[in-house]
Amino acid sequence: MNIYRIKRQVLSSDVDPALNLKISTLFTWMQEAAIAHTIEMGVTRRKSFDLGLLWVVIQYRIRFEKLPAYDDIVTLTSWPGKDMHLFFPRYFKLEAQSGETLAAASSIWGLMSREERRIVFPEEHGIHIPQTVTGDEIELPARIRSSKPEKTLAFTVPYSYLDLNGHMNNARYFDLASDHMSEELRHRPVKELQADFVGEARFGDEITLGLNCGADSFVLSGEREKNIFRLSYLF
Repeated sequence: MNIYRIKRQVLSSDVDPALNLKISTLFTWMQEAAIAHTIEMGVTRRKSFDLGLLWVVIQYRIRFEKLPAYDDIVTLTSWPGKDMHLFFPRYFKLEAQSGETLAAASSIWGLMSREERRIVFPEEHGIHIPQTVTGDEIELPARIRSSKPEKTLAFTVPYSYLDLNGHMNNARYFDLASDHMSEELRHRPVKELQADFVGEARFGDEITLGLNCGADSFVLSGEREKNIFRLSYLF
């Protein structure tokens, strides 16, 4: 089976003031694991990035049992699901040294043209990712329902949030959410998190953020003429 595993130690730069792994750090780890595994399976930089094809994540769903803490040793596992013609599902599992599952995730990825900024058909570029089924897959993400925000505020994308694709990196959205949720929610364990990345946020873009805070939930969305992203947290 095509399974990628990497062992990591949770470093001081990976955690929040409560010494728990930051959500954004985990998403950075998952992104890097997805890229590394794709390269292992033969879709190298020469077959994608150097030809103007960019891997982009479109949706995430992640369920948490427990966040690892500072100095913990964890194993991140990742594998590809059955391709969906235009899109590529990918799954993840985070485990403690004891073998305890700390988190499980599913995601949907696509290939975007650097010049045209649109999703392309992978078969037109000779790209195929073989399917793997482990039995540990959680269901794929669903679209997050839109709702009128309780509060709006302005946000301008800074240069430091950009990645090699030339847009705001997916992990930075979770930092943005942590910055804007209530202090009470910030210190509660997250049970489930979903993300929709519908459009791009690029350097200097002025985005209207929408916030919805519930007793056990938090939704952050962003619009610039149309919806760009939506994050949904359950606590």
